Amino acid sequence: MKINREQLPMMSVLGEVDHPSLSGDGHWVGHDGYGRIAMSVGGIVYNYALLDRCMGIAGDHIEPGVSIKNPQDKQNRALMSFACVGNEARILSGPAKDAIGYVTGKHGGTDHVILYFDHSTLEKMNGDERILIKAWGQGMKLTDHPNIQVMNLDPDLLASMPIKEVDGALQVPVVTTIPAYLMGSGLGSTTMMNGDYDIMTQDPQANERFGIHRLRFGDLVMIEDHDNRHGPHYRKGARSIGVIVHSDSFTSGHGPGVTVLFSGDETTLQAQIDPEANIAHYKK
Repeated sequence: MKINREQLPMMSVLGEVDHPSLSGDGHWVGHDGYGRIAMSVGGIVYNYALLDRCMGIAGDHIEPGVSIKNPQDKQNRALMSFACVGNEARILSGPAKDAIGYVTGKHGGTDHVILYFDHSTLEKMNGDERILIKAWGQGMKLTDHPNIQVMNLDPDLLASMPIKEVDGALQVPVVTTIPAYLMGSGLGSTTMMNGDYDIMTQDPQANERFGIHRLRFGDLVMIEDHDNRHGPHYRKGARSIGVIVHSDSFTSGHGPGVTVLFSGDETTLQAQIDPEANIAHYKK
């Protein structure tokens, strides 16, 4: 698969571990009408990582691994927009200095970039780390497939994915397909190059029918009839593929977050169902 690799800039963006925070008195009012004080976004999450189930967690929008942010708005917009899934991340300070991880997703609701580091590195970290990402991938073009837009994806991660080219279309491995009507929070965004949007999980029957109850952090999913080239919207026949970046939520209209990687249509972008379609298997 040919891309415009030589034209892609690689640029440093930095962020620091963002301490978890709660607004107001900390209560989340769920779709069931109950208020909860639930552990939520930010910080270092020690016991959830790629390949772990993102459903059924006793928390809300849990971001696995390390969540980073910039305190300055302009710098954080660059971090959110330029960082791509699969980009290398290196710790610059603290007891885990020089440890290497990688980007696993971006959460628009919190303006966090989410990172994977192995468990031994997480145990060494003190929560004050500054982390550098080699941002690379925004602006990538598939030269033989000009009608598919790629975003938020490291070129080397793309190269390691078992994507097939069949009759002019790309067949991308995904664990399941999600109908357009189950997409919620994040609709109306002007771009999907700096965050995610959520699969709604308030209907248990839909969760089981579409395999949402089995989703894991890092899983690839296809969203049917959604065009994400210029912000998410319904368009019959459109197709988008993304990666699961945060956990389920108690809140109406929310659920596991999807950072979009590909957007095309049914003639150019097709799903190849694979229960093991997860970026953890492709990151080398």
